[in-house]
Amino acid sequence: MTNTTIAYADCFSGISGDMFLAALLDAGLPEAELHGQLARLGLPLPKIIRETVRDGVLRATRLTVAPEEAGQPHRSWAMIRQIIQSSTLAPSIQDKAQAIFTQLAEAEARGHGCPVDEVHFHEIGGLDALVDIVGAAIGLDYLGIGRLVCSPLPMPRGWVACAHGALPLPAPAVLEILHNVPVYGVDLAEELVTPTGAAILKATAAAFGPMPAMVLRQVGYGAGGHKRADGLPNLLRLVIGNEGNSGEAQTVQVVETNLDDWSPEGFPYLAEQLFALGALDVVLIPIQMKKGRPGFLLQVITDEAHSLAIKRCMLTDTTAIGLRFRTEQRLTLPRAMITVATQWGPIMAKQVETPAGPVVTPEYEECRRVAKEHGLPLRQVYAEVAGQGRTTTQQAKGK
Repeated sequence: MTNTTIAYADCFSGISGDMFLAALLDAGLPEAELHGQLARLGLPLPKIIRETVRDGVLRATRLTVAPEEAGQPHRSWAMIRQIIQSSTLAPSIQDKAQAIFTQLAEAEARGHGCPVDEVHFHEIGGLDALVDIVGAAIGLDYLGIGRLVCSPLPMPRGWVACAHGALPLPAPAVLEILHNVPVYGVDLAEELVTPTGAAILKATAAAFGPMPAMVLRQVGYGAGGHKRADGLPNLLRLVIGNEGNSGEAQTVQVVETNLDDWSPEGFPYLAEQLFALGALDVVLIPIQMKKGRPGFLLQVITDEAHSLAIKRCMLTDTTAIGLRFRTEQRLTLPRAMITVATQWGPIMAKQVETPAGPVVTPEYEECRRVAKEHGLPLRQVYAEVAGQGRTTTQQAKGK
């Protein structure tokens, strides 16, 4: 099991920058850490008010950032980038914050038809937006979140007032930012996803979809600044845990395509790419296709969170013009890498916890390495590792 910390942004009521930061605080980001890190920007910080609220039956944290004084100039993306780069924040925090602002700047540039560096932010150029965005980067870094996954986002209708006048919902900047992100419509005439919230997710989320398998550790709730007209909770839920094999039934996607005009000599490279993107298994099966042509069935098993990147890779690195995919359940056994002592030195092997007890399985690459180094038959190395592994597990049982 991996120790990677994973977070799931459950945006059942949308997201804004202050909701995301509030959820990080509710999940364990110390307020003193947030204030100390924000001070590294070298700017006079606005007052940040944290309070515990209830929305329906749920308790949550609400964050209010005092508005910037009237008459402050609108900051350009170039100005904001300079502020972040000249700060004493850690490079990892700077990179995340700049990536979020880049999403906003590019969306504004596309909307206004101007170069990115000439974009002047209005609502999102003030100190409150800097607090939300840099604070999000600080929280993700402090909590050690190595992978963020996000639910599909709700898209309302209606209008929102901004510096440019009234704009239809979803806001144009939100739609620009959320290209290739799964969304769904809701019959509600109020803003649920703000440009800042959309940019935070687009810049930091590794995938969008259902909650991935994890061992739950903590949950944080961030409250929005208004009550929903339909009475439902206006909250963002951040679920944090350890990513890994749960040893129980898991939901996976099986993605397939038939290929009759593709050279299989590229399969090793393709498989390498797919595994790097999070594929759980990759299979290439010879088949007989229509018109009597030989072809291949390419089948990839992946979790929901990685499926979008997997599908893009399959459509990019093969000649496929379409894919089939379905959701299935699988049952896996807990397993871990162990070291087995052999006459050739320690060799890594896999220990699988079966219902009948632990079983040690030799790892091919390790056995291949030893066989080449010592000029031995591969099967001899396999037998030695398996035998020593059985001895190790029996000794462990006897303790």
